[in-house]
Amino acid sequence: MADVDTPVTLRTRKFIRNPLLGRKQMVVDILHPNRANISKEELRDKLATLYKAAKDQVNVFGLRTHFGGGKTTGFALVYDSPEAMLKFEPHYRLVRVGKASKIEKPGRQQRKQRKNRQKTLRGTAKAKGVKAKKDK
Repeated sequence: MADVDTPVTLRTRKFIRNPLLGRKQMVVDILHPNRANISKEELRDKLATLYKAAKDQVNVFGLRTHFGGGKTTGFALVYDSPEAMLKFEPHYRLVRVGKASKIEKPGRQQRKQRKNRQKTLRGTAKAKGVKAKKDK
């Protein structure tokens, strides 16, 4: 089993300070020899300490492990405040870090079938149309 204690080196490049969105954005290179990978939670912790921010202001995504292992590259955003993160981050990424709840909706196929059933009832009373279908 891989050691969780083995050292992990973080290198940031293409660093940009984005004042309009209230964040710092960068490409992160993670060197993790003798270790399968590094969790996003652990990565957020390390970046938060590196950039003197709270963990809930950091988001990491797009991680790709290079062939042969030992090196992973991804993208990181360090927001100036948690409010800025909630305002500018896409909803699905907020769900990933536990800042928002997932919107529950029926499956794609079910939505399409419902839409097509509604099309057959155009111009008729909805309740009457449903009964007419059941009688057949």
